[in-house]
Amino acid sequence: MEKQKNLLGFSLKSLEDFFKSINEPSFRAKQLLKWIHQKGVLDFNEMTDFNKDLRSKLSKIATIRPPIIEESHVSPEGTKKYLIKLASGTMVEMVRIPEKKRATLCISSQAGCALQCTFCATGAQGFEKNLTSDEIIGQLWLANFGDNDEVQITNVVFMGMGEPLLNFEPVIESALIMKDQMGYSLSRKRITISTSGIVPYIDKLPQNIDASLAISLHAPNNELRDEIVPINKKYPIEKLIQSCKSFVSYYDGKRNITIEYILIDGVNDSKKLALELSKLLNGLSCKINLIPFNPFDGCDYKRSNSKNINIFKDILVKKGFITTLRVTRGDAIDGACGQLVGKLKRSIKGKNLIEHKAI
Repeated sequence: MEKQKNLLGFSLKSLEDFFKSINEPSFRAKQLLKWIHQKGVLDFNEMTDFNKDLRSKLSKIATIRPPIIEESHVSPEGTKKYLIKLASGTMVEMVRIPEKKRATLCISSQAGCALQCTFCATGAQGFEKNLTSDEIIGQLWLANFGDNDEVQITNVVFMGMGEPLLNFEPVIESALIMKDQMGYSLSRKRITISTSGIVPYIDKLPQNIDASLAISLHAPNNELRDEIVPINKKYPIEKLIQSCKSFVSYYDGKRNITIEYILIDGVNDSKKLALELSKLLNGLSCKINLIPFNPFDGCDYKRSNSKNINIFKDILVKKGFITTLRVTRGDAIDGACGQLVGKLKRSIKGKNLIEHKAI
């Protein structure tokens, strides 16, 4: 028996192709997209503008199946972290960040990560799998329809587990659903794709999706970046910055790129490096987001102290850069992506060791 197609992760174009393949009119695609992503309906039998025969046909050959919220944790300031279980049994994480008039969802694109950035809890676990488009968009569906939180998601950032541009097609497919008027109708300013610097896919991005771009930089020179962001050895800073400038040029210079910079005590937070960063970014249309390091088990790095953070920021501001300092949130709930999954894996490993010893 042929496996049922999970239509949750199908973009409008993919749904039109699907309906064409089963000899149904293409306008059904918009109807289905709206049922799933605007009304939160998963049962074909509840889709009242589909006739009985179509509902029956769809029930036999397709399904709409989101992942499952395994557990969730809320920090004192309201940040909510979810442990999400995929159909394969794999666990990933997403984070809801509430603000005054909006709610941002930080989603995962891979289970684990192969890039091994030294400051990253996810990278410490290694790579497990690429997420499918239904597993990616399913996180947004869960945040809007599968939880008790009444605030709808207004912004999505691909800054959770994994490197989004190394899972390019599923990320693009899910982002298209986010942007579609029959889907979540999010503008390009409200969808941010973050990358550690996969240059060939940065170059491909504008032709495939109109979304905001963030660069996980964290160092202003190749020597330091090679150490803390190893992918830099393949795509060094010069090539990365040139790719960023090409991205901005594609939109006639009318875009800003966000530069993400995690501040690690004694590693990348000196005055010298702040000045070097300002020189590197000179001529690039960008804003800088400074992020205090979020400690996790097994990592010796420490968060920069407030004095050094403020000095670093002031240097960049004086050099003319729009510079923001991300408010530290989620420490009480292991806010850095990968920490919950890491704890779960250590717990399972510890349990297995205990059971083995008992035998």
